[in-house]
Amino acid sequence: MPKEELLISSNSTKVPVIYVLSDSIGETGEAVVKAAASQFDHGLVDIRRAPYLKTIREVEKALTDASEVGAAIVYTLVHQDLKSFLERTAREYGLIHADIMGPVMNALQSVTHISPKNEPGLIRKLDETYFSKVEAIEFAVKYDDGKEPHGVLRADIVVTGISRTSKTPLCMYLAHKGIKAANVPLVPEVNPPEELFKVARKVVGLTIKPSHLFEIRKERLKTMGLSQTDDYANWERILMELDYAASIMRKIGCPVVDVTNRAVEETAAKVLDFYRKGAKKNE
Repeated sequence: MPKEELLISSNSTKVPVIYVLSDSIGETGEAVVKAAASQFDHGLVDIRRAPYLKTIREVEKALTDASEVGAAIVYTLVHQDLKSFLERTAREYGLIHADIMGPVMNALQSVTHISPKNEPGLIRKLDETYFSKVEAIEFAVKYDDGKEPHGVLRADIVVTGISRTSKTPLCMYLAHKGIKAANVPLVPEVNPPEELFKVARKVVGLTIKPSHLFEIRKERLKTMGLSQTDDYANWERILMELDYAASIMRKIGCPVVDVTNRAVEETAAKVLDFYRKGAKKNE
């Protein structure tokens, strides 16, 4: 069992022992013991974790070990049968025992009127969701705007379209849902990367009405302090880019979403719908 010693005040030379019993990893119980121990000065406390307790036999073994060294018990068991056995046996052994999760769960149940799941390890699952989201955001940044085209091979979704069709905001929105999204710009003078055709089933194209794009690009040039006559906001140029993008999307065979007057959330809902349908098709 993992052991850790912490400073704590004591009138005797004997080091007090705290056993942390858990049906998960035991980090919550250990963190609480450390927080409590920080309120004392000098001396030592010996923390011993007994994690992943799944059976009554395992709980009994941990209590026996604790009894042999006169330890106090701190526990975060959520399985009711194991918890009841622990409390009953600890009383029989005369062991001091403190339930960390129980009182808080009871309070939450009282205010929410919802029964707890009593499933060990859920906090780690939440952490995994958080880290998955962070990883997806880092992915979207790394493979934004066609940077490192090989990245599209690792993407969950690949977004393609011409400039100012909201490719980057869409990818960032998807990343916050834990989806790794890369985007590839389509420019008539530059051949799209061959990787784009290799992942055709993951690709979603974005298009937009030319009049709307014309206004967006004019506003963009104004913001940047550039000439309004720049090719970027040229009507013929916009029509040519849209035709070129449409031809590439037809070649890929990907679904296309018109982003005209759509919020990013609306576009994302459409893209996710295509993504899920594609995932089912390939199961």
